[in-house]
Amino acid sequence: MDGMMLYLVAGLAFLSVAGVGWVFAGNSGGMQKKRVKAVSGDVTSRVVRKKGQVSALDQAAQRRKQVQETLKDLEEKQKKQRKRSLTMKAKLEQAGLGISVTTFYLASLGFGAMVAAVLFLQGRPLLIVGAVTFVATLGLPRWVIGFLRGRRMKKFGAEFVNAIDIIVRGVKTGLPLGECLKIIASEVADPVGSEFKRLVDNSAVGVPIDEGLARMYERMPLPELNFFSIVLVIQQKTGGNLAETLNNLSVVLRARKMMREKIKALSSEAKASAMIIGSLPPLVMLIVHLTSPDYMGLMFTERMGHMMLLAGATWMGIGIFIMKRMINFKF
Repeated sequence: MDGMMLYLVAGLAFLSVAGVGWVFAGNSGGMQKKRVKAVSGDVTSRVVRKKGQVSALDQAAQRRKQVQETLKDLEEKQKKQRKRSLTMKAKLEQAGLGISVTTFYLASLGFGAMVAAVLFLQGRPLLIVGAVTFVATLGLPRWVIGFLRGRRMKKFGAEFVNAIDIIVRGVKTGLPLGECLKIIASEVADPVGSEFKRLVDNSAVGVPIDEGLARMYERMPLPELNFFSIVLVIQQKTGGNLAETLNNLSVVLRARKMMREKIKALSSEAKASAMIIGSLPPLVMLIVHLTSPDYMGLMFTERMGHMMLLAGATWMGIGIFIMKRMINFKF
C-alpha cells in the first residue's frame, strides 16, 4: 500500500512538472511569435516610411528640374526679346506712339528739312546749317522718343506694385487669375491698365499666358515685369501658393523702389553740380552776346569762330556725357 502511494505521488509530481514545462514552452513560443511579428512590423513600417521619403525626394527633384527647364526657356526667350527691343519699331511701341517706323523717319526728315530751310533763309553759315540740321533730323526726334519711352516706363513701374497687390487680394478671396487681370485692366490707370487689357484680350483669343506676358515684356522691358512673368510661368507649370509668392514679390519690389528713391536722394547733390557746371558755358556765352554783340558776333561770322564753336560744343558734349555716366547709378 505504501509502495502504491509512492508511485501515485511520483506520477502526480511528474504530471505537474510536465504541465509547468508545457505552459512555459507555450508562453515562450507565443513570446517568440510576438517578437517576430513586432520586428517584421517595424521593418515594414521603416520600408514604407523610406519609400515615402524617396517618393517625396523624387517629386522635389522633378519639380526642381522642371523649374530649371522653365527658367532656361525664359532666359532664351528674353535674349531674343532684348534684341528686338533695340529696334526703332519696339521703341515707338514702348513710347506708346501708334505710328510706324516709316512715318517716324518721314516726320524726322520733314522736321530737319524745315529747320534747314529756316536757317538758310536767315543767311546762316553752311557749317551751322549742317550741324543744326543733323541734330534736328537724327538727334532731336530720337531724344523725344527716348523721353516719352522713359516717362511711360516710369509711370508703369510706379503703378505695377499696386496691380500685384490687387492680384494677391483677389486670389486670397477666391477669384481666379483671369478675373484679377480683368480688374487691373479696367480699374488701374494707364499705362498699366492698357497693357493688362491687351494681355486679357490676347488670352481671350487663345494666346497662352506665358506668350502674352512675353509680348508685354517686349512693350515694357522692366525688371519688375520680368520677375512677375517668371513667377506666373513657374506657378502655372509647377504649382504652388500664388498669393504668397506674389506677396513676397510685392515686398521685394517695394524694397527696390525704396532703395531707388534713397539712391536718388544721395546723388541729388552730384546731379545738381553737374547741371550747374554744364549750363555755365552756354549761359555765359548768351550773356556776353546780349551785352556785347559785336564782341561775340565774330564767333558766328568768321570761319575760325565757327571752328571754335564746334570744338567747344564737342568738348562740352564729351564733358556732359562723362558727368552723366558718373552720376547715373544702375540699380
